Amino acid sequence: MALIEPIANHYESDKVIANDRLGQKVRVKCDSEDTVGDLKKLIAAQTGTKAEKIVLKKWYTIYKDHISLSDCS
Repeated sequence: MALIEPIANHYESDKVIANDRLGQKVRVKCDSEDTVGDLKKLIAAQTGTKAEKIVLKKWYTIYKDHISLSDCS
């Protein structure tokens, strides 16, 4: 489980913090045109967790893989 928080909104790329609630935070740079599935793959590459096991949520909203990041915020 990961909590996503947008850090900065630039023209090209965004920074996202993924928190696994066990003490590990990861900062990932991604485009606003990327999908949630792409973000999961970037987080998985940095943490070593399988992308299928990562659940991205903000409060009680769970984001599906096909949604673009520009639609999430």
